[in-house]
Amino acid sequence: MPRIVTKIQDFLKLETSAGFVLMAVALFALIANNSPLSGFYSGFLSTPVEVQFGSFEIAKPLLLWINDGLMAIFFFLVGLEIKREVLAGELSSFDKAALPLFAALGGIIAPAGIYAFLNWSDPVAIQGWAIPAATDIAFALGVLALVGSRVPVSLKILLLAVAIIDDLAAIIIIAVFYTQDLSVIALVWAGVGTAGLIALNRMGVMRIMPYALLGVFIWACVLKSGVHATLAGVVTALAIPLTSKDPNRSSPLYRAEHGLHIWVAFLILPLFAFANAGVSLKGVSVSDLLAPLPLGIALGLLAGKQIGVFSLSWLAVKLGLAKLPTGANWRQVYGIACLTGIGFTMSLFIGTLAFEGDETLNAVRLGVLMGSLASGVIGFAILRFFCNEAANPSAESSDKIATTP
Repeated sequence: MPRIVTKIQDFLKLETSAGFVLMAVALFALIANNSPLSGFYSGFLSTPVEVQFGSFEIAKPLLLWINDGLMAIFFFLVGLEIKREVLAGELSSFDKAALPLFAALGGIIAPAGIYAFLNWSDPVAIQGWAIPAATDIAFALGVLALVGSRVPVSLKILLLAVAIIDDLAAIIIIAVFYTQDLSVIALVWAGVGTAGLIALNRMGVMRIMPYALLGVFIWACVLKSGVHATLAGVVTALAIPLTSKDPNRSSPLYRAEHGLHIWVAFLILPLFAFANAGVSLKGVSVSDLLAPLPLGIALGLLAGKQIGVFSLSWLAVKLGLAKLPTGANWRQVYGIACLTGIGFTMSLFIGTLAFEGDETLNAVRLGVLMGSLASGVIGFAILRFFCNEAANPSAESSDKIATTP
C-alpha cells in the first residue's frame, strides 16, 4: 500500500475514534450540568490556577487555562497539519485543492450570512457571525464512520481537506476579528520570539524542544498582548521543518504531529468539550431556542453549510475548475456538505471569544448543539442511503483501503 494512503488511513482511524470520545464527553458534560453534579461541574471549571515567575503572573480559572492554554496545543497541531497539507499533501496543488477550497469558501460565507441576517440589528449578537462557519473534523469523521466502509475514501479526504481549510480560515478570523486592546510591548516580545523561530528554521535545527520552548515564550507574550494566545501555537508550528536532514529519520514536523495527535484527540479536545458543552437546560423554553442568536447559529450550521459547501462545489465542477471526487456522486457530496455543519469544537471555541457571560454562552452552546446534531443526523441518513456497493463503482477498492490492517 502506498505510504500516503497508509498515513491517511491511520489519520482517519484516529480522528474517527476521537469523534466518538468527543460525543461521549459532550453528553456527560450535558448530563453533569443538569443533574445534582451541577455544583461540582461549575466548581471544577472555576478552580483558580496561578503561575508566577517574578513579577510576571498568569492567574486564570481552570476553564480559561483549558481554552487559552491547552487549545494552543490544539492549534499547534492544526498549524502542523496545514503546513504539511499545503506543502506536500492534499492542498499542495490547485488540482488537489480546488474542490475543497471552493467548498470551504461556501461553507464560510453562507453560514455567516444566515447568522448575520438574523442578528444584524443586535450590535452584541452580531459579533458571533463566525461561530457557524467552523467544522469539527473529529465529530464529522466519527459520524461518517457510522456509515461504514462503503463510503469512498475520496469523500473522506474531501471532508478532511475542507475541515483543514476551515481551520485555516478560523485562525485568520480569530487573528483579525477577535483581538482585544493590544499591548505593543508584549507584541514586540512575541515578535522577538518569532524571529527566534525563523532563525532556528534557517539554521536547520532538527530538534523539536528549542521550537517548543520558544513557542511557550511566544504564548505567554501573546496572552498578555490582547491577541488570542492560541495563535502562538500556529506561529510555532509554521516554523517546524517539514524535511529531515537524515533520510532514514522522519522530519521534525512529522514527529511532532505523530506524537501530539493522540494527546490532542483523546485528552485536550475531550477536556475542552467537557468544559464547554455543558449547556444548562434549566428554564429553557421554545422561545429561547428560537431566539435570534441560537437560531442563527443552528441555521447557519444546518442550512448555511449545506447551501454553501454544495453550491460552490457544484459551481466549481461545472465551470471545470475542480473535479468530482473519484467514485462519488452528487448525492454523496451533498451528504458530506451536511456533515460539515457539525461545528462543535471550533464553533464553541469561537463562541467563547465572541461573547462573555453565562447566559449568552449558554445560548451559543444551545445553537451549536442543535445545528451540529441536526447536521450529523441528516448527513448520516443521506450517506447511509446513497452509499452502497451496487451504486459505487469504486466501493471494492475503497473497502480494501479502509479495512487493510
